[in-house]
Amino acid sequence: MGIRLRRGLMIASVAAAGGLLSTSVPALAQDAPQGGAITCSSPVAAKDSARSLTQRYGKDAAIAELPGAEGEKYKGVVLFPRARDQRIEISFAGNAMNAAAGLSIRNAEKGSRWNIAGVSVGSSVADVQKANGRPFVVSGFGWDYGGFVTDWKGGALASLQPGGCRMMLRFDKEASAPANLLGDGVKISSDNAALRKWGPVVSEMGVNFPSGR
Repeated sequence: MGIRLRRGLMIASVAAAGGLLSTSVPALAQDAPQGGAITCSSPVAAKDSARSLTQRYGKDAAIAELPGAEGEKYKGVVLFPRARDQRIEISFAGNAMNAAAGLSIRNAEKGSRWNIAGVSVGSSVADVQKANGRPFVVSGFGWDYGGFVTDWKGGALASLQPGGCRMMLRFDKEASAPANLLGDGVKISSDNAALRKWGPVVSEMGVNFPSGR
């Protein structure tokens, strides 16, 4: 108890002297977010580096090689690597891993503890359209960039979140899509009857931070 009290007094003294508690003293791993709403500053911010994340999350953060599009690999950080419903993959702007480029959630077959603007892994097309307030556009399925939202059509999910990041969303389903929903160059409105009948759900989501931040 005495050790904890002395430690608390030391941190309070640093804050009083420099006013930099929030930036110079990393949060304890047990105090870091374990789930809930993802924003432009939590659980990851654009200024975060691989080092700051491993310091803040401790054993719940690991540097790993992650899969990219078209078979590419890149080095990033995984938060909660042993928990599928908490796992977050973080990419960086440059090999030095000094500034986060974005984060993504995928391969969460049984859902995720995280959400973005109320949308989570497993949300239906209808759910997302309701959150957006109007129909949006999805790319054709069946290729490396298939199923991504390409245009929010000025809806609620199109606007920059506080902090300047953008929402990324992808739909998929184990069963093959109908032929008219397949292929590069195909654009599908979220109110398309064939899309609704097929019934894909959110399989991947995340946020991208603007460059230069």
